[in-house]
Amino acid sequence: MRNTSILAGSSHPELATLVCKKLGTPLAATTSKKFSNKETSVEIGVSIRNEDVFIIQSGSNQMNDNIIELCIMIQAARMGSAKRITAVLPYFPYCKQSKRKGRTCITAKLVANMLAVAGVDHIITMDLHASQMQGFFQRPVDNLYAEPVIAKWITQNVPTWQNGVVVSKNAGGAKRVTSLADALRLDFALIHKDRSRSGPQGTNRPYSGMPKAIQAEEDVLEAAELDVHSNELIASISSLTDAGVNGDVKNAAVSIVADTAGEQSTITLVGDVKGKTVFLTDDIIDGCQSFLDAAEHLMKKCGAAKVYIIATHGVLSGDSVQKIQACDSVYKLVVTNSFPIPKEKVEQCSKLTTIDISTTLSEAIRRTHNGESVSYLFNNAE
Repeated sequence: MRNTSILAGSSHPELATLVCKKLGTPLAATTSKKFSNKETSVEIGVSIRNEDVFIIQSGSNQMNDNIIELCIMIQAARMGSAKRITAVLPYFPYCKQSKRKGRTCITAKLVANMLAVAGVDHIITMDLHASQMQGFFQRPVDNLYAEPVIAKWITQNVPTWQNGVVVSKNAGGAKRVTSLADALRLDFALIHKDRSRSGPQGTNRPYSGMPKAIQAEEDVLEAAELDVHSNELIASISSLTDAGVNGDVKNAAVSIVADTAGEQSTITLVGDVKGKTVFLTDDIIDGCQSFLDAAEHLMKKCGAAKVYIIATHGVLSGDSVQKIQACDSVYKLVVTNSFPIPKEKVEQCSKLTTIDISTTLSEAIRRTHNGESVSYLFNNAE
């Protein structure tokens, strides 16, 4: 491409190299270094005057350094008289902090403001954690989707994909799951996790929306009955959890799990996966415990044939890859290369498969440079 310079930060050089290879454009020389006091310095080694500049910088395990480095590169390009500056962030930093909880900051909006102040003109990203985050930006933003390449991978690499079900591990991911299910023409299901119940059927907790006065009266009236029938109730719950309906373990669609704080929750499948290949899907896999709980439930309680964990961004913090490798209920873990995964983690998990998204990013860059629409990429894999 003429009058174009592609720069890369230090977060994901492999992805930047793949994008440049597909575009047939060499990566522009840059020098990034840290001083003894840990300050970052970036120098662009070529002239970018009146050039269309694209800076590829994803999030990584050094998230804070990546953000500052990107802002410095944007400002350096601005001061170097670049015609237009586009930041390409396959994984947008702090995307999970997109709403306020208590006395906290909407950090994703803060990062968007930092990029605008640094001097960015346009932003290309992929699978934002919440679609409303597009309203955080003061500059145009193109939110690409990994769904087309994921659907293409499933149809080409899963022999039994037509006998499959796309499952969300929580209600919040229902829209994402239904979109993939529609693309594959498959059924979908979701797992409901309820932290407000201490029993599988919730019979020992009143309806949470009940007025307090009525609730208190019913508590008094039912206290004696609960004492009388407590043994029968516990027995019935235990039999449902262990043996299922009509003695069939596969029909027992309730599991009890504990979170990191030790609080018990119940998870219930809404849908049917018996004898089917399950695609357990989300946008990010960071800590993996909720995925493993869902996989165990689908395999042992619901009779699924295989469980594929599929996510766009494979953050895989801590010992997640070891846990997934050790879990017999997970057949394969599939992520894209939007987030850099260290080589040692890849070697520790034989179940891990990576889908290359460099073609989608390179086509988005080409279309942006030529002033073409990128909406074609929302539903088609290049």
